[in-house]
Amino acid sequence: MVTWSSYIYFALPAMLLLFIGAAASWRRSARVAMAFTAGAILVSAAFIAAFWVGLQRPPMRTIGETRLWYSFFMMVSGFLVYARWKYRWILLFSAVMAAVFASMNIFMPEIHDRTLVPALQSGWFVPHVTVYMFSYSVFGCAVILAAAGLIRRTDTYLPSADSLVYIGTTFLTLGMLSGALWAKDAWGLYWNWDPKETWAAVTWILCLIYMHCRLGGRGGGRLASILLILIFIGLQMCWYGVNWLPSAQESMHVY
Repeated sequence: MVTWSSYIYFALPAMLLLFIGAAASWRRSARVAMAFTAGAILVSAAFIAAFWVGLQRPPMRTIGETRLWYSFFMMVSGFLVYARWKYRWILLFSAVMAAVFASMNIFMPEIHDRTLVPALQSGWFVPHVTVYMFSYSVFGCAVILAAAGLIRRTDTYLPSADSLVYIGTTFLTLGMLSGALWAKDAWGLYWNWDPKETWAAVTWILCLIYMHCRLGGRGGGRLASILLILIFIGLQMCWYGVNWLPSAQESMHVY
């Protein structure tokens, strides 16, 4: 049975494959880069699937388990961005991000029990968490494009960032809708202005402002990049930052 202690035996080979793929992308060997990155994705997916079976529940309850998904989806998002636009450095960025979150899980292991509180025993649990984690990873790639544009003082990357924001916002919206339906089923209310819900709304509004500015022709390079960075900060607050707020002690999202 695969347990959390087995993670290192999957994470290290996956990270090795990722960085080999990133090195290949710098050498402009696109097929080799994509092959090794795909191999890393498959190794990580194998651990998630086996861990899921071992836990007898979706591995999405704890912060460590969501870090596992974020690391996985950073690989996927980096792969997709590289496949579409061939930015040589994007695989290195996604590899570093995935490695950081994998290392956090290796050096800060958690206790993973099989029980789920009643609120999590819902059919909305898996789709809600997965679409949110995927949107987070997509925005992670978008914000690094924005940062690259700021550093190089160019708008070259903004069309690509726009596409990622549209995709990320779509999945973020699906996450909010599924969360509202889940909340109605669990607590009888679609929305309760819980700290996590409030920050989700703030982040979603920032996404709409970004798209409005860009589509309206008023979102130049610097403004768009700043908005993207604010969106990314909002996402971090949604994910784990709210846990540091005093009001979070009364949050319905503390399990």
